[in-house]
Amino acid sequence: MPVTNKIRKVFEGVATRREMFGMFDRHAQRPNRWDEDAAPLYAGEWFEIGEAEHDYMFEILPPLWIRGAMFAMREYLTGSVTSVFFALRIGGRIRYFHGYCDLSDHRAAEEMRRAIIERETKPQRAMSRDERLEHIWSITADAYRGYAGEDWPPTFRGRRVLALFNGTRDSIKKCLDQLSDDEIAGKLPVHLRHLPSPIAA
Repeated sequence: MPVTNKIRKVFEGVATRREMFGMFDRHAQRPNRWDEDAAPLYAGEWFEIGEAEHDYMFEILPPLWIRGAMFAMREYLTGSVTSVFFALRIGGRIRYFHGYCDLSDHRAAEEMRRAIIERETKPQRAMSRDERLEHIWSITADAYRGYAGEDWPPTFRGRRVLALFNGTRDSIKKCLDQLSDDEIAGKLPVHLRHLPSPIAA
């Protein structure tokens, strides 16, 4: 299954509490869920949340640690990966974020903090193709997303798959990373469809 340790934004906008809990385990349907180390799949993912959600998570359990404007959850998601929450001053106001950090790397939380600030201080709002795909994955219900299984050719197995509808009651399944620009636009909320790419920003 393709994985990456790259720090990456997986949702555009401020997630509601329902959206936040849904994104805590965006890969729940992955094959071999209990048979492999999922740390590389989650580590590096981040998204913005509201102040109330940030404070709610702070009060659930005593944090594993608090460092300035960030704290780590005591319960690990998988291996050495856990939730780290950030309160960051960006553009003259405090904004709140959740990220998955692999704490086996003592620099992970600070590197994520820097990456979030760098991404969110760009002068023009924009979304890369990868960010569009990650947002689509984050907002798609489990019933309409999954992973290519044994009925797919071997080179596709384990890749993320979405159901696409063509105006009839039938649907086709297509790999997330193979969506065309038109298919991506059709899956995005209307207010995000016309954001420029970072290259054009």
